[in-house]
Amino acid sequence: MGPEQGQITMLLAKWNNGEPDAFERLMPLVYPHLRQVAAVYIRRERDPGLMQSTSLVHELYLKLLNQRKASWEDREHFYTFAARAMRLILIDHARSNQAQRRGGGAERIALNDEIPWVDIGSPELLELNRALDALNLIDPQKVKLVELRYFLGCTAEETAALLKISKATVDRDLKFIKTWLYRRMEPEAANHIRGQ
Repeated sequence: MGPEQGQITMLLAKWNNGEPDAFERLMPLVYPHLRQVAAVYIRRERDPGLMQSTSLVHELYLKLLNQRKASWEDREHFYTFAARAMRLILIDHARSNQAQRRGGGAERIALNDEIPWVDIGSPELLELNRALDALNLIDPQKVKLVELRYFLGCTAEETAALLKISKATVDRDLKFIKTWLYRRMEPEAANHIRGQ
């Protein structure tokens, strides 16, 4: 996310104040990171033809564009919204592909190496979404951490900076969250592990 952090925050403030060109000036600063994240997801797809990284980022772009009335407080607020939007886009993608992949012997591709029991475009991704919704009722900060780290592809350091917490807290919380999610999703995770 680099040295343009202050510029991103400044453009978000201008966008909030109704300057029409602020969004157009903002996107070139955030687009490379968003495109890189999307490309990782697409490379992991068994059939990349189903969704391309450009279309994934464009879907995200449209969700962001429709948020013109949102009051972006800062870069952290923007990126946490972008992470949640990326999560929802991937969940919609999983829902649309669920019927096609059910029983079809499709290759299983992990959403992230740190949570290998959750596959892109799979029922496990839908179960992860339900588990994150439940965790959000208990601790919304931990859900933001998961979204930034696993859905937006931020490093542990970037996640810590965006959430204004230490990297040690990110590492400790992620360890807890992974265990919590695995236990919550255990029947699905156990089926996934047996199916490999």
